[in-house]
Amino acid sequence: MKHSKYVICIDNSEFPASLEIRKIYESIPDKDASELGQLRVIDESGEDYLYPESNFVDANLPKEILAAVVKAA
Repeated sequence: MKHSKYVICIDNSEFPASLEIRKIYESIPDKDASELGQLRVIDESGEDYLYPESNFVDANLPKEILAAVVKAA
């Protein structure tokens, strides 16, 4: 089973009510979505939706920071 990863929003122009620029979001693995250039992200609603991969970059968080982010969620 794959684990969630964290991404940072870099473009919310099409989804201003759902995504915030520079915010860290949890991304859930979804092979089918990835094949279509989409990323499954838990957005501001608390639900997971598909967004273009180009709206995000990988957060690449150090282990200590990742642990703090997971704990805070």
